Amino acid sequence: MSQSSSVAAGGRAGDPIVIAHRGASAIRPEHTLLAYEAAIALGADYIEPDLVSTKDGVLVARHENEISQTTDVENHPEFAGRRTTKTIDGATVTGWFTEDFTLAELRTLRARERIPLIRPVNTAFNGLAQIPTLDEVVQLAQRHGVGVYPETKHPTYFDSIGLPLEEPLLAGLAEHGWRDRHDPVFIQSFETANLRDLRGRTGLRLIQLIDLHRPPYDRVAAGDPPTGVEMTTPAGLKDVAAYADGVGVHTAFILPTGPGNRTTGPTAFVGDAHRAGLLVHAWTVRPENHHLPADFRLGDPGSPVHAIATGDVMGYLNKLYDTGLDGVFADDPGIARATLAARATG
Repeated sequence: MSQSSSVAAGGRAGDPIVIAHRGASAIRPEHTLLAYEAAIALGADYIEPDLVSTKDGVLVARHENEISQTTDVENHPEFAGRRTTKTIDGATVTGWFTEDFTLAELRTLRARERIPLIRPVNTAFNGLAQIPTLDEVVQLAQRHGVGVYPETKHPTYFDSIGLPLEEPLLAGLAEHGWRDRHDPVFIQSFETANLRDLRGRTGLRLIQLIDLHRPPYDRVAAGDPPTGVEMTTPAGLKDVAAYADGVGVHTAFILPTGPGNRTTGPTAFVGDAHRAGLLVHAWTVRPENHHLPADFRLGDPGSPVHAIATGDVMGYLNKLYDTGLDGVFADDPGIARATLAARATG
């Protein structure tokens, strides 16, 4: 195995893995080394970089290739002329895009909190971090013995402009000794064609992301878009298992909500996926009341800060863990780790 530990490759003592969603994004601006370092300190098994490309073909970690929400680019008059409108996965988007900047140019920008109304405390870190490269994220992970869980963002789009994501991703991981299924890596995508292609090119584990309302864009472009429900039937899961090692699904597939936004599950999904030979990783557990089902919200609903106050995240995590899933994406990996520790001693 590579220098990362077997703990990161398979979870601790058989526990579900804790995946730091964009780093510890509940307490640091997402997709920064600050967020990844905090996640590691809080006990994450994996850190997650969403990957997009620069103009010169370098993979960097950003939630989207449009960067006006996550950097100070609008404060750089030298880049005012780069603002443009593009069609990304069928949607019209206006702003600044990573593929129009070289890495050297992106390095002059600084990261900022993407959703300051939900995470106002994170704005204290605005301007302190650069946009990290895949190489920097992997080096950080290997120094601390954790894994990486990269997502290829908009692969059909990046293919269309001559900046494919998969080749530099595999090359970058291989440069650090990560090539096969025993290494602490999961490659994830909401699209299907790139995962099918990757299956023939790498032994690294692959995860098919599935959303409730957003079909895979490559299938949309081909005129054959399956719904999330169709992909998560036993037949759909059997098809996914032909090329992927697991599925990353919205928590609603596992713990749906009903009247009053209260949880009604669990469903049979985890068992169905396991019978198909697939791992199940759920996204995304966030600590704020705003993001939790109603039965796990805490505090006075009349308070002006109720929406951003921390709810009963441990209770929600316990209900997810009770289903037997294999991992969770968490904005606060410390709470996810502490919940597992409490279950082990309780």
